[in-house]
Amino acid sequence: MEARDAELKKELDATLHARRELGDEYESALVDSFLEKVEQRLDGAVDRRVRRQLAEQQLVVARGAGRPQQSHDSWGERFGFAIVSLILAIPLSAIAVEQADLGGLVVAWAGIVAVNWAQAVRHFPSFGRNRREMKSSDWDE
Repeated sequence: MEARDAELKKELDATLHARRELGDEYESALVDSFLEKVEQRLDGAVDRRVRRQLAEQQLVVARGAGRPQQSHDSWGERFGFAIVSLILAIPLSAIAVEQADLGGLVVAWAGIVAVNWAQAVRHFPSFGRNRREMKSSDWDE
């Protein structure tokens, strides 16, 4: 994964360097190109994950365990979601600052935080509640 991160950082550096050399008129095209590369990388990761999960489910069915059960998201998937959101935060921040200065940056990061908060609450329903409001049965989950 570190090699892919290094590749993506190299792509971002090249995009920023090209933007400095070419000027503002090519900024939109450069950002679109970079985002397309990020999207392709994400699509590849999602495809690999889906193929792996399908193979695991087929293996469970083939072993005679019956219907595959819905598995909860693993820690790695939650961690991956956080990493992807931070990677996407880089171009989103750049676009927000370019379009709306500091206000745009605040709105972009508020959205990033909200998406990650929603993801955390989805996996841990008690995450957003005060401890006094929680019942002892909530700790059993």
